[in-house]
Amino acid sequence: MSSIAKSASIHKFAVVEDGAIIGENVEIGPFCHVGPKVVLHDNVHLLTHAIVTGRTTIGKGTKIFPMAIVGGDPQSVHHGGEETTLDVGENCTIREGVTINTGTADYGGKTIVGNNNLFLANSHVAHDCRVGNNVIMSNNVMLAGHVTIEDRAILGGGCAVHQFTRIGRQAFIGGLSAASYDVIPYGMLNGNPGVLSGLNIVGMTRAGIDRAVIHRVRRAYKGIFEGEGSIRDNAAAIRDEYADCKEVIEILDFIAADSDRALSSPNRGKS
Repeated sequence: MSSIAKSASIHKFAVVEDGAIIGENVEIGPFCHVGPKVVLHDNVHLLTHAIVTGRTTIGKGTKIFPMAIVGGDPQSVHHGGEETTLDVGENCTIREGVTINTGTADYGGKTIVGNNNLFLANSHVAHDCRVGNNVIMSNNVMLAGHVTIEDRAILGGGCAVHQFTRIGRQAFIGGLSAASYDVIPYGMLNGNPGVLSGLNIVGMTRAGIDRAVIHRVRRAYKGIFEGEGSIRDNAAAIRDEYADCKEVIEILDFIAADSDRALSSPNRGKS
């Protein structure tokens, strides 16, 4: 049996299947479909024709617009119908035509989306992705499977992110760009193939990062990508110098971490 809070508002033309859990003050508009293993927490709002299916949890205050399909099966040839999950956080906005899929059994079976994210029309989050908090995905952004998007990253319209790629915190991916390799925190990537074109100075300033700190990050960036050694060797060589700068250390830790993808750089992707 479903568990539906008394304060929930469900349109007579909506379908809420037995087993769904509907929280306080949830609004479900006409022609919406909510599957039997869905949990909608308090103050979730589904506009007309929104679909939430699969074993999916939607956090408080999230709003889902018409024709979005949240919790659909993974689009993977390896998916054999196993029951996997999607967890969407609080206060997200999921606009028209957005698709967010559940995970695949071979990789833990979970797709996880954080809080306060904005997914513009027709953007796509594939299976096993990890999306942080305060992320903006513009229209038609495409995330392949197993992508990680860290907090406050912004992805411009129509960009595509290759499977297993990491996009660092507060990075900026330009519209129509192809992110085929990992993008460092605060990095700015443009083009197809994508080329690291500097730092997201505007985003860093808007986040309240001190100007002196931004200058230090810029010097570190030059040391990493313009030094004579490899990117990882250059990054390791400057760690002691920047031990007191958490923004630089964040970049260095990102570079040092294990990854399935190489690192984007100012040279990778250029002919």
